[in-house]
Amino acid sequence: MDAKEKAVLDAMKKEGKPMRPGDIAKKAKLEKDAVSKIIDKLKKEGKVSSPKRCFYAPA
Repeated sequence: MDAKEKAVLDAMKKEGKPMRPGDIAKKAKLEKDAVSKIIDKLKKEGKVSSPKRCFYAPA
Protein backbone atom coordinates (compact mmCIF):
# COMPACT_ATOMS: atom_id res chain seq x y z
CA MET A 1 0.00 0.00 0.00
CA ASP A 2 1.45 3.36 -1.01
CA ALA A 3 1.19 6.66 0.85
CA LYS A 4 -1.83 7.93 -1.13
CA GLU A 5 -3.79 4.73 -0.48
CA LYS A 6 -2.96 5.00 3.21
CA ALA A 7 -4.05 8.67 3.24
CA VAL A 8 -7.41 7.74 1.68
CA LEU A 9 -8.03 4.93 4.18
CA ASP A 10 -6.93 7.10 7.12
CA ALA A 11 -9.27 9.92 6.06
CA MET A 12 -12.20 7.49 5.93
CA LYS A 13 -11.34 5.92 9.29
CA LYS A 14 -11.04 9.34 10.98
CA GLU A 15 -14.44 10.46 9.66
CA GLY A 16 -16.09 7.33 11.03
CA LYS A 17 -18.93 7.31 8.50
CA PRO A 18 -19.30 6.67 4.75
CA MET A 19 -17.88 9.49 2.64
CA ARG A 20 -18.05 10.75 -0.94
CA PRO A 21 -14.84 10.75 -3.03
CA GLY A 22 -14.77 14.57 -3.11
CA ASP A 23 -14.89 14.78 0.69
CA ILE A 24 -12.21 12.10 1.01
CA ALA A 25 -10.05 14.08 -1.44
CA LYS A 26 -10.33 17.23 0.70
CA LYS A 27 -9.47 15.39 3.92
CA ALA A 28 -6.57 13.47 2.32
CA LYS A 29 -5.38 16.58 0.41
CA LEU A 30 -5.43 14.71 -2.91
CA GLU A 31 -7.04 15.23 -6.33
CA LYS A 32 -10.59 13.86 -6.62
CA ASP A 33 -9.69 11.84 -9.74
CA ALA A 34 -6.77 10.22 -7.93
CA VAL A 35 -9.02 9.38 -4.97
CA SER A 36 -11.59 7.75 -7.26
CA LYS A 37 -8.90 5.53 -8.81
CA ILE A 38 -7.54 4.60 -5.37
CA ILE A 39 -11.06 3.76 -4.12
CA ASP A 40 -11.61 1.47 -7.15
CA LYS A 41 -8.32 -0.31 -6.42
CA LEU A 42 -9.06 -0.66 -2.69
CA LYS A 43 -12.59 -1.95 -3.46
CA LYS A 44 -11.11 -4.71 -5.64
CA GLU A 45 -8.74 -5.60 -2.79
CA GLY A 46 -11.66 -5.73 -0.35
CA LYS A 47 -10.35 -2.88 1.83
CA VAL A 48 -13.18 -0.45 1.03
CA SER A 49 -16.93 -1.02 0.78
CA SER A 50 -19.78 1.07 -0.59
CA PRO A 51 -22.69 0.95 1.88
CA LYS A 52 -24.75 3.24 -0.39
CA ARG A 53 -24.33 4.65 -3.87
CA CYS A 54 -21.35 7.04 -4.21
CA PHE A 55 -20.39 6.70 -0.52
CA TYR A 56 -17.39 4.69 0.64
CA ALA A 57 -16.12 3.37 3.96
CA PRO A 58 -13.30 1.10 5.15
CA ALA A 59 -14.33 -2.57 4.87
